[in-house]
Formats: sequence, C-alpha cells, structure tokens
Amino acid sequence: MAASSREHVLSLYRLLLKESKKFPSYNYRTYALRRVRDAFRENRTVEDPKVVEGLLNRARDSLALIQRQVSIGKMYEVQKTVIEQEEKKSD
Repeated sequence: MAASSREHVLSLYRLLLKESKKFPSYNYRTYALRRVRDAFRENRTVEDPKVVEGLLNRARDSLALIQRQVSIGKMYEVQKTVIEQEEKKSD
C-alpha cells in the first residue's frame, strides 16, 4: 500500500472513530466503535488496490451513515444507562 493511501486509510479510520464517539446512546456508541475497529483489523492485510478502494468506499458510506444517525439520535432525549452514570461519578 502506498504511503499516501495508508495515510488516507488511517485518516478515515480516525474520523470513523471520532464520529462513532458522538452517539448519544451508550449501546449504539459502543457497537459502532467495535464494528469500526473490527472491520479495520479484519482487512489490515489487504494489498490488492481494487479491493482496498472498494473497502474505502464502503468505509466512506459507513461514515455518512454514522453521521446521519448521530444527527437523528441527538434530536431525541436518551436516558443514561447505569454504566454512563457510574463513569460521570468517578470523573
């Protein structure tokens, strides 16, 4: 993989993680973070440029989906879970 392509993939990965952390719901947030990490780990060894481009397109589509879902999720009030309440107390 070319250096610029690698940088692009890492940039997209960071952006996906950043956007996934914006989910107001704890369950959706942890699920999205886990799916992003797992997908990138699973495809870490892919070398074929056509396959890499296809995976990048899929990641861009996922990014757009996550951004839409975060926007929709922020329109509604979400009750905090016990886990989230515990995290705030310990801070």
